[in-house]
Amino acid sequence: MTFRSEWRPLALDGALAAVVAVMLSVTVLVTPKAGALDLAAVLAGSLAVVAWRRAPLVALLVSTVCMLVYSVHAQPGPPAMFPVLVAIFGSVRAGHRLAPALAAAAFLGSGLTANLANAEGQDLKDVVQQTVLLVGWFLTAGVTATVARHRQAYVEQAEQRAVEAERTREEVARRRAGEERLRIARELHDSLTHSISIIKVQAGVAVHLARKRGEEVPGALLAIQEASGDAMRELRATLEVLRDAGPQEGEGSHEGGGDEWRASGLDRLDDLVERARSTGLPATVTISGVRRELPPEVDRAAYRIVQEALTNVSRHAGGAAASVRIDYGGEELVVQVDDDGLACGDAPPVPGVGLLGMRERVTALGGRLRAEPRPEGGFTVRAELPLEEPA
Repeated sequence: MTFRSEWRPLALDGALAAVVAVMLSVTVLVTPKAGALDLAAVLAGSLAVVAWRRAPLVALLVSTVCMLVYSVHAQPGPPAMFPVLVAIFGSVRAGHRLAPALAAAAFLGSGLTANLANAEGQDLKDVVQQTVLLVGWFLTAGVTATVARHRQAYVEQAEQRAVEAERTREEVARRRAGEERLRIARELHDSLTHSISIIKVQAGVAVHLARKRGEEVPGALLAIQEASGDAMRELRATLEVLRDAGPQEGEGSHEGGGDEWRASGLDRLDDLVERARSTGLPATVTISGVRRELPPEVDRAAYRIVQEALTNVSRHAGGAAASVRIDYGGEELVVQVDDDGLACGDAPPVPGVGLLGMRERVTALGGRLRAEPRPEGGFTVRAELPLEEPA
């Protein structure tokens, strides 16, 4: 709540009290029977109007007592009821019923008694009509306050419904996003795993027949068999990530056991490099620093960067050799893959999906990526991944 919105009602109530005080002070001055006590009662009763929002019962009590003193002693007529009307309005608006009714009855009854006691030479009909008129004003104040209270409750309910509707829309959006994620996961699993499974089975049959005949199994065939198994494992791991849950009961019966369903990390780096070598790519690995457990996101990103970089060397730098370097630093993990291919700075390669994916992974972790031709020839990919949570 701002300073302006907090003080504006108080300023308005103060202005209302000042107006009422001035009006009643004028009536005190022109009323023959009024004196200093009446002026003090008028000022106190008018001042109580300031609290009609924050302390309606206090304002009702003070204004009723003060205006009773002034009304019974000076008999000024209807003007004496102004502060009491405001206080009754505030009390009814705040949800009180008995206190405003008692205050109105006390004020009207005392005024009627005083008028009847001093009604010498005055028509009683006029006295009763004047009292009935005051009753009408008090009823009007009560009805108006009740309407205002119901309207305020309606506005609050409407605001609450709007907030609830907004929250419900967000929940529906999250639920639909989750359903879409599961749909993608199922489509991914059904469309790719079946084909890869066939490739793996066919490669396994070919390897089995070659060994049964006593023939040497081609390295490429073994690489196909191993790569297809690894692809199936990665697909199932991706499926579990999209489901945002661990392996379901019974899935551990698949080949490789329960641990195989984990997403790949640097603990599988040797297998990754060995598969690259089996395809004819000369590759070396250098690890510096103290190997330790990494945050899961950093571990997966490092593995994917090496995987994509070696794939790019095989596809775009035929006959080149690759060197992989992993540096475990105190605050960051450095992953660098160099090749001695034909890339040069004069004709840099156009970034493909693989490089874009690498850059997205590194950026998401708050790291830095450099992928560019080397001055001495070839290409380098260097990723610096912070080991702390990104700000």
